[in-house]
Amino acid sequence: MQTPQDAPPIKDKKEHVRRTTIILEEDEREYIDKLIKDGREAGIKQLVSKMLDVYRSMMIYDWKYPGEYYAGISRVAFINVEFINTLLQHIPSDQHHEVGRKAGEAARISMEATLSLNTTDRKKWPEVFKRLRIQGMGDLYQKDKYIITKIPFINNSAVQCGYLETLLGINLQARTANPPYVYEITG
Repeated sequence: MQTPQDAPPIKDKKEHVRRTTIILEEDEREYIDKLIKDGREAGIKQLVSKMLDVYRSMMIYDWKYPGEYYAGISRVAFINVEFINTLLQHIPSDQHHEVGRKAGEAARISMEATLSLNTTDRKKWPEVFKRLRIQGMGDLYQKDKYIITKIPFINNSAVQCGYLETLLGINLQARTANPPYVYEITG
């Protein structure tokens, strides 16, 4: 038997759960039901929570439909990997590293200006790597003196190496030619 001291606290009426009703078009509901039925989503509440998390993570404050949004001062567009690979194929291979360095400089300036994130501070690298993952640069992490990139959308180690060197303010040596990329921090 519980005593008054052991009883769970009574929740304040102000802590009640707010409910919201969303009216979906028939085709939208069918699409969501298919995602759930196919096992790609656990349920509608989880799907909405995931969508809100993506919205917050990407800092989508100024959405311009279709296909672009602004994350701080950077305009970001959803494009396919084939487009990136086609562009890179038409840049001479001896310029790939420099192209990556220029792109890394733009990313560094953007992160510093919009997020006040010093990308060259190694203590901040987990935050930088999270931003890069959100922006499609792949899953990056540091292991000892190595930076490892899994599932990058830029399938070119020279471009990515130059990008990371300038963004992080370090020197890297590519240790693999194919993903997952492994870069050794050399300075």
